[in-house]
Amino acid sequence: MTWKNRLWGAALSAALMAMGIAGAEAQQQPKTLRIAMTATDVPTTTGMPNNGFEGMRFLGYPVFESLVLWDLSRADQVAGIKPGLAERWEQDANDPRIWRFHLRRGVTFHDGTPFTAEDIAFSYARVPGITNSPGPFTPFVRSIAAIEIPEPRRVLIRTKEPNPFLDWDLSNVMILSRSLHASATLADFNAGRAMIGTGAYRHVSYTLGERHEITRHPTYWGGAQPWDRVVTRFISNAGARVATLLSGDVDLIDFVPVQDVQRLSNDARLAVFGVASNGTAYLFPDAARDPSPFVTDKQGRVLERNPLRDARVRRALSLAINRQGIVDRLLMGQGMPAEQFAAPAVTDRAPDMPPPRYDLDQARSLLREAGYPDGFRITLHSPNGWFASDTDVAQAIAQGWTRIGIETRVEVLPPANLFTRATAREFSMFMTTYTSSIAANTLRQVLMTKNNETGAGPFNRQHYSNPAMDAPLAEALRTMDTNRRNALTAQAMRIGIDDAGVIPIFYLKVSWAGIRNKVKYDASPSWYTNALLASPP
Repeated sequence: MTWKNRLWGAALSAALMAMGIAGAEAQQQPKTLRIAMTATDVPTTTGMPNNGFEGMRFLGYPVFESLVLWDLSRADQVAGIKPGLAERWEQDANDPRIWRFHLRRGVTFHDGTPFTAEDIAFSYARVPGITNSPGPFTPFVRSIAAIEIPEPRRVLIRTKEPNPFLDWDLSNVMILSRSLHASATLADFNAGRAMIGTGAYRHVSYTLGERHEITRHPTYWGGAQPWDRVVTRFISNAGARVATLLSGDVDLIDFVPVQDVQRLSNDARLAVFGVASNGTAYLFPDAARDPSPFVTDKQGRVLERNPLRDARVRRALSLAINRQGIVDRLLMGQGMPAEQFAAPAVTDRAPDMPPPRYDLDQARSLLREAGYPDGFRITLHSPNGWFASDTDVAQAIAQGWTRIGIETRVEVLPPANLFTRATAREFSMFMTTYTSSIAANTLRQVLMTKNNETGAGPFNRQHYSNPAMDAPLAEALRTMDTNRRNALTAQAMRIGIDDAGVIPIFYLKVSWAGIRNKVKYDASPSWYTNALLASPP
């Protein structure tokens, strides 16, 4: 049987189940979960196993799995890791570069194809060859030097140097079938034909910008899920999501607007599930090139010397942000001012960093010292609907900068457009978020000097480079001793923040709301919205 026949067979089977004619289960009313979420920027189903974090985060995890899984079930702590397709694993006692993974038996892909050790080697080997990825997974496999299969249910992975985060790295890479996906094209993923994983739910359909549908995988190795069918609608407008919930058209919504949290909490029909996330909203200045595309003098003339290359200017911009005011007035307390690029829930964040300052006089003094006593003009690019009150936050930041003489215009864009253009280096300054349970990974992904060979800096969209920060971070990423590694990570964090390579604004608190008698949601600090975290009350 060809892979295409298998794919079509799986798709037909899933469709039959979705239509309610799949055997004895069809005699019962299916338990359907209806979700409204904001992830309209997921362009295609390729955002799932084919790289692209947002697709994975919101849509992929119910369908695909990794060797090691994120444990998203605890709202009181950041995501740890737990067994997935590997039921256990260990490092070699004598050589920390050697990891042994013992594979789970009896696992099949949704079309019935057996899961094998060869699928592991295939899935990791394909990652570097995926082009034009919106969120490449290459950093998670770059440390792998070799993969061996000493026996059918055991995989040995040898790293180039010690990697204390290998198990966490591999939790981010979904496993595909060599026999099913070796010849699958981008079009096959886009059309959903190649959307066959080992996860708890099977892909049924995806409509760009509208909806995604999955059905329960009846022979899932982890046991049956509570929902026969899950329909996710993409509704970017926050007010519209709330209205859809209140009308009873959906059972669960994400990204509850901050102004509605209390109102929905007071509604006896509803339950609100909130958590302080491990995500940070931040600004990313262009500190790497002359000139910069959206920096001019006050007459609109391009400045040949980019002021954002001067750390004093970047520090002045940070000092002109009233973070506490943003949290209190715009977020209504649903957040916390950020003093570093790692939320309080992150265990390896730098200890004892001073709270963020709001000091307009000091900001003006730094601008004069840097040679810009009269300021300049800049455009701040912001997403619209990416996180709560994002547009309002951008306007508040612009007002603060204008007060110190930097005339600031705000341009808001749909998230997908913003990230595409940011990756193409079209902005001088943009606002976004990053979420991770490991501070060292945040720095590696966003601030470390971009290096295609090592996979460092895949989200370093401004090509920031600071060798003084890179050195302790690189050592941390190969240090097995936890205390030493955390000290090195803290050192790198302090250097990066003092240099204002990025400008953290606040730590996000995120909320979901659902019909009280229909659904309970395990709000995860990792900011995930998917069916695996939803259960009947």
